[in-house]
Amino acid sequence: MFIKRFYSIFKNTFSDMDNLIAVCQLTSTANKEKNFQACKTLITNAHKCGAKMIFLPESFDYIEEDKAKSLEMAESLDGSLINNYKSLAKSLDIWLSLGGFHEKFSETKLRNTHLVINNKGEIAEKYHKIHLYDVQIPSKSIQSFESKLVESGTEISPAVKTPIGNIGLAICYDVRFSQMAIALAENGADILTYPSAFFFGTGAYHWEILLRARAIETQCYVIAAAQTGNHSSTRKSWGHSLVVDPLGTVIAQCSEEPGFVLAPIDLSLIKSIRQSMPLECQRRYDIYPKMISSTLCRTTSIEDFNEFKFGSSIVKGLQVFYKTQLSLAFTNIKCVLPGRILLKRINTIINFICFFM
Repeated sequence: MFIKRFYSIFKNTFSDMDNLIAVCQLTSTANKEKNFQACKTLITNAHKCGAKMIFLPESFDYIEEDKAKSLEMAESLDGSLINNYKSLAKSLDIWLSLGGFHEKFSETKLRNTHLVINNKGEIAEKYHKIHLYDVQIPSKSIQSFESKLVESGTEISPAVKTPIGNIGLAICYDVRFSQMAIALAENGADILTYPSAFFFGTGAYHWEILLRARAIETQCYVIAAAQTGNHSSTRKSWGHSLVVDPLGTVIAQCSEEPGFVLAPIDLSLIKSIRQSMPLECQRRYDIYPKMISSTLCRTTSIEDFNEFKFGSSIVKGLQVFYKTQLSLAFTNIKCVLPGRILLKRINTIINFICFFM
């Protein structure tokens, strides 16, 4: 009934929009096949409504409270479940955001992985959750230590190019860390995604206000597909999946039942807002540090013509022999081999000191 109601409301209203998206809400359990069929139904109906890209929440594959069972149920990216979603995306000619997949990692850990699958059935980008939910709130009967089961990610993924715009990938608890949101926007994101399984106890207080804040400060659309309802006798999710525009206005929202909502993504609105209020140009990086360099979201090769700002000076790529996300090692002349000139100079200095001792 829920799906039919939204289908009739939105079919004629949004059918001619190129950037129409669907945000899905479901109640995952430990039954993987049942969860897949529920997601398949939502995706198929959203596609009939004209959605070009469809977003699923965190733990769309399953929610299992027992750690040993959860590890046993986890799959690789080449497993049958992701292959089913790849086939579905290809057959419907749509893009999918799979917001939190239990990916096999080791004998004792898995990864919380956000996947984007394109309309050809290929993985266009993936992100491993960085901020893990290790929280105790006795007053809300919340106790969770995600790090006991999940291996934390180590990098921010680049914004992925999709038919609806450039999307920055995140997962649930990441929403509380504004630094990451700003870093994604600085690296070209038009849209931020926070697929979630947000606990019921904190949802009423923080869910909407956090998502709206991330949209306002980055001048991006924010899309948050969510789990809802009772997954077991001990776990309940807040629901209220929503879409926020770059002004911080909620333009689409689910209630507390499984289903989906549709929303248009207007890239011209992003451009207009950023031109009228140019936050990126007005940030005072001469006073406080930039969140992350626009070239450091993922390790890339260093070309001689690259330039890096170091205080008031510019370091040329030909001077750099080592680079990480947070550091840069360079000399004042081009290196022949990584570290060779630096080591030679250190040895020269040491020999010089020893000579006068």
